[in-house]
Amino acid sequence: MRRMQVKLAKEMGFCFGVRRGVSQVERAAQERGPLQTLGSLVHNQQVVDRLGESGVKAVHDLDEVKGETVAIATHGVAREVIEEAKARGIEVIDVTCPYVKLIQEKARQMHEAGFQVVVFGDRGHTEVIGIVGWTKGRAIVVSAPEEISALPRAKKVGIVAQTTQSIDAYEKVISRLVARCLPRSIELRIHNTICNATALRQSAAVKLADSVDVMVVVGGKNSANTRRLAELCQAKGVPTHHVEDAGELQTSWFAACNTVGVTAGASTPDWVIDEVVKRLEAMEVAD
Repeated sequence: MRRMQVKLAKEMGFCFGVRRGVSQVERAAQERGPLQTLGSLVHNQQVVDRLGESGVKAVHDLDEVKGETVAIATHGVAREVIEEAKARGIEVIDVTCPYVKLIQEKARQMHEAGFQVVVFGDRGHTEVIGIVGWTKGRAIVVSAPEEISALPRAKKVGIVAQTTQSIDAYEKVISRLVARCLPRSIELRIHNTICNATALRQSAAVKLADSVDVMVVVGGKNSANTRRLAELCQAKGVPTHHVEDAGELQTSWFAACNTVGVTAGASTPDWVIDEVVKRLEAMEVAD
């Protein structure tokens, strides 16, 4: 029996937007007492559970808000939701990630200027739903390059991307969009709204995957950016395992493994990563 060498990605874990949002909500809970968030603050159950110990609970809609204050999750919501909360006399603590807010504003501006707004992202994801809401529901969501061919013809077209999409996939979508729109459109606006932190984490994960036998990706199963990391590592041909915590690790995954790489999504806290790393460093595998 022997132990493996554990290598860590140079960029992983909490991003600026998540760290900022968690800190703001924790501080608000300390100052105000129990607090509700509209949806899970971040897509990581360990973070949500720890916030719950501080009196921070998630609700699904404004009808469930019991107090006079509600926090908007880091993924953001439609502008109408914030306006409705204020109309009900509910104070809003908006901890939407600044990069997501930038996308919302770009989508709003293009919509108001008469553009058909296209959002490249995962249908049903909280961030994407919120962005579409800033266009009064008129934006069209595409999740793959092939879907561009079904877009209606429009004189003016603008596109943004969900912050956690891969730059390679976005390039393919844009290429299809340009080919479809140039013959008839008079204006095409392309905004690169993929978060730099996301791009750095993806690049670091792919680079690490090239130098190890097995990859472990740590983060919420409902976290889009974490799933993307796992997909990118798997695409490199390296056995990849997506876990939420150290308890999910299985010794059988690492048979004949000499080196294991670890990366983590942007909503994965340091303490969860540390527990995974410690478990891997202590794990004994067969020669």
